[in-house]
Amino acid sequence: MGETRIGWRTATMAGAATVLVGSGAGTASWAAYRLLTTQAGTARGMIGRDTSKPPEADGIYTPHGFERWRTGEHADLHLMIFGDSTAAGLGCRRAAEVPGVRIAHGLADATGQRIRLSTKAISGATSKGLAGQVDAMFVAGGPPDAAVVLVGANDVTKKHSIARSAERLGSAVSRLHGAGSIVVVGTCPDLGSVTAIPEPLRSVVHRWSIRLARAQTAATRAAGGRTVAMGDLMSKDFRASPEQLFSADGFHPSAEGYALAATHLLPELTRALAERDMAAVDISS
Repeated sequence: MGETRIGWRTATMAGAATVLVGSGAGTASWAAYRLLTTQAGTARGMIGRDTSKPPEADGIYTPHGFERWRTGEHADLHLMIFGDSTAAGLGCRRAAEVPGVRIAHGLADATGQRIRLSTKAISGATSKGLAGQVDAMFVAGGPPDAAVVLVGANDVTKKHSIARSAERLGSAVSRLHGAGSIVVVGTCPDLGSVTAIPEPLRSVVHRWSIRLARAQTAATRAAGGRTVAMGDLMSKDFRASPEQLFSADGFHPSAEGYALAATHLLPELTRALAERDMAAVDISS
């Protein structure tokens, strides 16, 4: 997610247009517009802007602990994280709470392997920023064995085109998949579960979130990646326990929220890696 203040004005105006279609002209239309404008301001004030940085988490994770990465160090599998602040772990206080770390530890525990974790995700990023993150990966070295992408919330708050956002994600997935990486995308979370956003604005962003997640799913699968429907899987829990699953800003997940996300992402990534290994055995035999 990231810079949550940016985009609420745009989102409000577009949301107001959605409401106005069904409200008719004149006083009702103006009232609907004013209502959404007021609510966006309220949400902006409640959510605020988190300018902190996620904990540094890159390194090698093993069943026995953590090691700093150094050039020439051995790792059995390289895991790379792309996307926005939720991918980077904004809201976490310790590296152990970051979603990439939880996934890396999970892979290490399940396989007994040494897992190198690298993070390219940037707070405030939208799908438009994925191209630069993938470019940075190629500049720094070869592609990872596995990539996890979490992006979409900022595309909603900044009201980017759903079709273009999905297309940009698909392009990034295609580049990673074409370079030999297993790619798992956690699709757009349901912003309708953010209680700091009042109704009816919350219903507007809920609908945008669902539409974007569906478009992301189609684009990712067409590009050779796999998806995990984060909104479908987690919104019920976040609505039921916002004090536990949201961080202090009321927008980003807490450590418990990130732990929940990792429990949904890890199985899909593990399955994908197992299927790749089985395919490699079949080819060699």
